[in-house]
Amino acid sequence: MKTTPGTASSRPARRPKAKPSSAAPKRVTAKQSAAKRAAARSSAAKRAAAKRAAAKRTAPRRAAASTRPAKLSGARRRAPRRGGARPAGRAPANRWLRFVEQHGVVLASARGPVPCVAEAVAGQPIVGSWWAHPKGKAIFAALSALDDADDVRCFKLVDGKVTFVHRRVWPALARLAAGGAIDPGRVAAIQQEHMPTGEHRNLVTPFPDWVPDDVARAATTLSLDDARAQLGAWV
Repeated sequence: MKTTPGTASSRPARRPKAKPSSAAPKRVTAKQSAAKRAAARSSAAKRAAAKRAAAKRTAPRRAAASTRPAKLSGARRRAPRRGGARPAGRAPANRWLRFVEQHGVVLASARGPVPCVAEAVAGQPIVGSWWAHPKGKAIFAALSALDDADDVRCFKLVDGKVTFVHRRVWPALARLAAGGAIDPGRVAAIQQEHMPTGEHRNLVTPFPDWVPDDVARAATTLSLDDARAQLGAWV
């Protein structure tokens, strides 16, 4: 059957009207909005308070860590000691210089008729080598200091052992050597030279080449008996 324009069959179908959605957003009242803002401010305040409390707990630890000395790379370095106590077992070098000056003639480490530096440092008799003694390092330091002292000379004087003689009695020693009371070979000065290889070499200066002019003049004023009295009974 033919349709004519304007009839119901030629009109487009109508779309059904959309029903209002039941999930439409609810309107937030001013009172509810203020409550949310207040809750947010309270939460932020709590977080800030927690951070401040944590900072107070860790502050002492950071302060303690900042006072610790920084670690040194490589070899350990020590700051120079200022007015502090010296390490145990070590004595000032001038103590042993005074020791030699007091006695005039002393042995380095051997036992004999004159005092011994090594046993004086140890504070007791030494059995065996002094290198193995608990105060071996202190003994080495004392002997090295005396060997380098300007007012001390080293000889193989007493019983052929290493002997330190203070400048105070050099005139008496020179007088006895010049007068034949002591073999001049025993009055040859010995000084240790440290080689680049780490070894030690003895430099020997024969008598009277090591004798200073003032000591030589003083020696001429002494008699043999006076010189023996100054050096002691071991001569």
